[in-house]
Amino acid sequence: MKRKRLDLTQGSILKGLISLALPIIAANLLQTGYQLVDAFWVGQLGANAVAAVSVSFPVNFLLISLSSGFAFAGTILVAQYAGAKNLKMVSHVATQTLTMVLIISIILSTIAWNLSPSILKLLGVEEVIFEDANIFQRTIFAGLVFNFGFIMFQSLMRGIGEVRIPLYINAATLTINFALDPLFIYGWGPIPAYGVTGAAVSTLVTVSLSAFTGIYILWRGKTDIKLSTKNFKFDIPLLKNAFKLGAPSSIEISARALGLTIMTGIAAKFGTSVLAAYGVGSRLISFVVIFGLGLLHASSTFVGQNMGAKQVERAEKGATYAAWIGFSILSIIGVIFFFSAEPLVRTFLESSDDVVQMGVDFLKITSLAFGFMGAQLALVGTLRGSGNTVDSMLLAIIGIWLIQFPFAWITSEMESFQEFGVWWSFPVSYVIPCILTVIWFKRGKWKEKTLVS
Repeated sequence: MKRKRLDLTQGSILKGLISLALPIIAANLLQTGYQLVDAFWVGQLGANAVAAVSVSFPVNFLLISLSSGFAFAGTILVAQYAGAKNLKMVSHVATQTLTMVLIISIILSTIAWNLSPSILKLLGVEEVIFEDANIFQRTIFAGLVFNFGFIMFQSLMRGIGEVRIPLYINAATLTINFALDPLFIYGWGPIPAYGVTGAAVSTLVTVSLSAFTGIYILWRGKTDIKLSTKNFKFDIPLLKNAFKLGAPSSIEISARALGLTIMTGIAAKFGTSVLAAYGVGSRLISFVVIFGLGLLHASSTFVGQNMGAKQVERAEKGATYAAWIGFSILSIIGVIFFFSAEPLVRTFLESSDDVVQMGVDFLKITSLAFGFMGAQLALVGTLRGSGNTVDSMLLAIIGIWLIQFPFAWITSEMESFQEFGVWWSFPVSYVIPCILTVIWFKRGKWKEKTLVS
């Protein structure tokens, strides 16, 4: 039986946004659970095992960011055609973009698998962990086609307003992953102990289950999307449009990831203690970002559907609601973090009081600006949903490379700031880009973008 999708072109705006955002946030939290589960079981094998797993993360993240552009393009186009009630084009877009992502993933997976040893040598991985790191990384690369496929499935579901199915799949596969990790890492009965590689094998099994489940749902037409290969041929104009929408988003995600790597380098120059405090603070902030990203995706889908339905005023009102919701909720979280900074830091950092105090300072300086980050991310969702992905990319580059990085680099060289320059660069990078994004939003040029007729 086909599930009834969430029609965001009518009814309560607030209810629609919340109905979208909550399952997306929950699904994102569950996906972070994969990392926590893997970290827990691998951690039992010792420091070398943890290092062998950790080294593949930035490379894997970069590869995933390349596919995310097409995923965002799929969300935008599907949302707009869904808003226009053109379900034939919804399924057509889904078939075209999913096929293209799978082809890209196979190519990237093959290249990455063959270059894995060279990548590890380039990263300077020590001989003692090289073999484990290589096998682990190659196993992860082998599963890129499933990883990309499920990311695309989630994006297509978001586009039509169906966000509960991905949540259920994430919950089920996380539970399976929790059981498979110790099984493949330590072995049991006829199953050999794979050690570090066992965590990758477990992830490969669960992500493939997720991907096959998603493809089955799309193929059977359980929602408003039904895949079809009948008389299939590539729709070149559509794929060009998807590329134009998706490429800026891929660049944006890569720029954010690279920017955070640079920030880690600035913090590292002050020594291990500052780096430890920065690492804990960043981990706590990344948890807060999940809530902001939930609103970003909700706003993107809401605006996309209403722009497709030619209900521009409703799209604008929804974007305004999303921005205020983001500002209010993340401000509340920020106040909680401010007054609970020390216990939060001590939860993740067992160290001297001086190091803990550094983490507390970082969190207190940053937390009260969380609301600006929430509002800005919600309005970035408006940019993407309306098809203005180039503007979204430019705002991200300005926020990280023209504001945060220069501020952190210059002030950290000052005797009066030092590591506090890094701490203060975060609220500065939330407030100023938020103001710039609000100004852009108020100008209203985003409303002139037309993707569907």
